[in-house]
Formats: sequence, C-alpha cells, structure tokens
Amino acid sequence: MIMADTDTEYTPRKIWNWDKESGGKFANINRPVSGATHDKALPVGKHPFQLYSLATPNGVKATIMLEELLERGETGAEYDAWLIRINEGDQFGSGFVDVNPNSKIPALMDRSGASPIRVFESGAILMHLAEKFGAFLPSDPAIRAECLSWLFWQVGSGPYLGGGFGHFYAYAPSKIEYAIDRFAMEVKRQLDVLDKRLADNAYLAGDDYSIADIAVWPWYGGMAKGQLYDAGEFLQVQDYTNLQRWADEIGERPAVKRGRMVNRIFGDPASQLHERHDARDFEIKTQDKVEPAADA
Repeated sequence: MIMADTDTEYTPRKIWNWDKESGGKFANINRPVSGATHDKALPVGKHPFQLYSLATPNGVKATIMLEELLERGETGAEYDAWLIRINEGDQFGSGFVDVNPNSKIPALMDRSGASPIRVFESGAILMHLAEKFGAFLPSDPAIRAECLSWLFWQVGSGPYLGGGFGHFYAYAPSKIEYAIDRFAMEVKRQLDVLDKRLADNAYLAGDDYSIADIAVWPWYGGMAKGQLYDAGEFLQVQDYTNLQRWADEIGERPAVKRGRMVNRIFGDPASQLHERHDARDFEIKTQDKVEPAADA
C-alpha cells in the first residue's frame, strides 16, 4: 500500500498566493500566470506546416496525423517539426506564446494559404488537418458524430490520466494514498470504457481508423502497453484485451512509428528525431547517426 506522506493535516488558506514552488518534476516551469517570460522568435522552415512540439502523448498526436496524411499521398501536408523543450521553458518564449497563448505543446502554424493560421490544442490541430485534407474524419453524420465524441472524450478524460494519475503516481514529491487511489480508480474506469467499445468495433468510431484513434492512442495505447509512468503492473493493463488488440494494431502502422520518433528526446537514440524537415530525416538524422556513441 502506498502511504500518505503527511505529518500534519493541511488547511487551505483563505486566499491562496504563490510563495513557494509546488514541488515535483515540473516545479521549475509551473507558475500561476500566463504570457512570455523571454523574447525568442520561432524558426520557420520551407513547408506549408510549421509544428512546434515535443514527443509527449499530446505532441505525438500531431506528428502521427501529419505522417498519416503523407502516407496516403497528401504532399500538401509536408511539415517542419521544431523541438520545444518544455522542461527548459521554451514554451514561454514570445514567439511560441504568439502561436499558443496557453504555452502548451503542440502548436501549429498553417502557412499553406494566403495568411498564416495558428492552431493550438492537439484536438483542434487534428480537426483542422482532417477537415483541410478530407481525411480521417468520417463524412456520414452518425459516424462523424461518433468520431468527434471519442475525440472529445479523450480531451476531457486525458487530464485524469496525465495530470491526475500520472502526476501523483510518478511525479509528485510525496506519495499520497488518497490521490493515487482516486485517480487510479478513474483511469481503470476509462480503460474499461475503451475496452468495451473496442470489443465490437475495430476502431473507436467504428470500422475505420480516424482522428479519434489518433487522439486516444498516444495516451491510452501507451498506458495499455505499459509505456506511461511505469504503471502497467499497478493498473493490470493486460486485462483489457480489446484495448491491447487495438493498441498493437495502431502501433504497427508505419506513419505511427514515424510520428512517435519526431521531436523525441528520450529512449533509444535510433528512435529520436529531434527535428523533422524532410522525409529522409528518418533515415539520416536520428540521434544514433547525428551523435554516434563514443565507443562506436
């Protein structure tokens, strides 16, 4: 059992004020105000889409979508992917805040038209690209509604998995039994929701792969395969057999494999492509090639 690490009961103040760091892994970038902390322009490449991101589950949604569009021959979906190191506060640079005033990745500039269009929030990026290219968003009204329902299910449910369970289980400076139990219960319920949906459907919207799957897979597929928070055994994720089948099938898609590599700065160097500016970069610019091991 994970025990609470508290010596005294906490009583909230009448008025909260920020007089100390919150603690935990991301304490250095947490603050109660928005806006830029420093001036820094964003780079702009040659392609119609400029993505500023990091390969977190939310960031991976955008790169998978762009790679899926390219996989199906949509040459107009070519993109430059620029690395935003959120632990170093890149998201608080003035250029990034101009694209996303909420200072979260991913952020996209669509420069394919007469005037640039900014798009922020991962769900909005998926919808923008799906509508622009007429892909991965069903046209049938009933199936479209199902797709969008699952897309927004992820948008609403994801914070319980990440900011709730993930934070208190993996990142908080102390293990709080109540918080971990509360969010573990909710994540287990969410996994069960997905497992039951996928018992009778190949994909979340029905027979066809869609932006709903692209949105849900990085979070819940990652959790199902034990890739998030080292919590697979704790949550007994192997019990969700339909979710396992779906997670495996999507994980084998070539575009998904490529999308996971873009803006990735952890794991096997061969799986890390810090920036992506050309399809050939997957072959010649992964970190194992850019920075070969010292003993190689």
